Amino acid sequence: MVVKDKTVVFLFPGQGAQYRGMALDFLEHSGEAKRLFALASEIVGKDMQTLIGESDDETLKRTDVSQPAITLADLAAAAYLAERGLRPAGCAGFSLGEYAALATAGVISIEDCFRLVKARGAAMQAAADRIKAESGAAAPGMAAVIGLAPEQVEALIAEWKTTGLVDLYAANINSPRQTVVAGTAAALGEAETRFKAAGARRVLRLPVAGPFHSPLIADAAEQFGPTLESIQFKDPLIPVYSNVTGRQVSSGAEAKKLAFRQITEPLRWVEEEQAVAGHIEGTLETGPGKVLQGLWKDSGSGLPCFTAGTVGEIDALLS
Repeated sequence: MVVKDKTVVFLFPGQGAQYRGMALDFLEHSGEAKRLFALASEIVGKDMQTLIGESDDETLKRTDVSQPAITLADLAAAAYLAERGLRPAGCAGFSLGEYAALATAGVISIEDCFRLVKARGAAMQAAADRIKAESGAAAPGMAAVIGLAPEQVEALIAEWKTTGLVDLYAANINSPRQTVVAGTAAALGEAETRFKAAGARRVLRLPVAGPFHSPLIADAAEQFGPTLESIQFKDPLIPVYSNVTGRQVSSGAEAKKLAFRQITEPLRWVEEEQAVAGHIEGTLETGPGKVLQGLWKDSGSGLPCFTAGTVGEIDALLS
């Protein structure tokens, strides 16, 4: 499928998309990817090629590891696409992926992008560790509720809260059939049984380290705030879309405010997909995995979404 002459938006994946060895193939084919790996290694303080190539799944799942690693993989894919002659008409990122989108849209520099995700990952991991220590049990996290409409999930959580099931939040409104909830280990365990009894087909724990996009990690937002405030945010050069509002971002000042809110507020991906689909011919999942391709299909859009996270996938698209 040739997409080189199409008007496409890059969709950048976030946490949960990571896997060992992701993006390493770009090192053999892209000079810009090599530069990105070197820059990320310098800013993060770890050799990113070794980290991505040799870490086990549990290490890669850690938020302070996965956030810089996935951002690097997202940006390496975008760099190789650019070298092959394809640049986006707009950008959107899923949770963490929003930082790669902001960098690609010119809102933040690549250097500042890595500084931000390093600080964000450390703050969010610290919040997850705190909740785990306080509960004295398994780690908090997130789970995908499949087969119930988002409105049903939100209504059930509100109902259960009145009867004592607290520390459970609708965090990611992913598709008409999938909502991700965030919570403590105890809340997620109890909720799994209740959601299935209410008609959910499946409830799947996600490979992430904390209850993101929920008030449970409010201290992470406070810790991240000073780093965020120190970074310059410019007005977008191309359209970029917000997880918090589900709409196009109007300015760099707005983007900075939304970046702070995004840590503790729900991710409105369904609305964001609708905003993206307005004036384009398709989308590319620019980074590891195929999660966003599946969510795009669930949205009901007739526009295509192609995976573009490896050299082979991109070469096939542009051949």
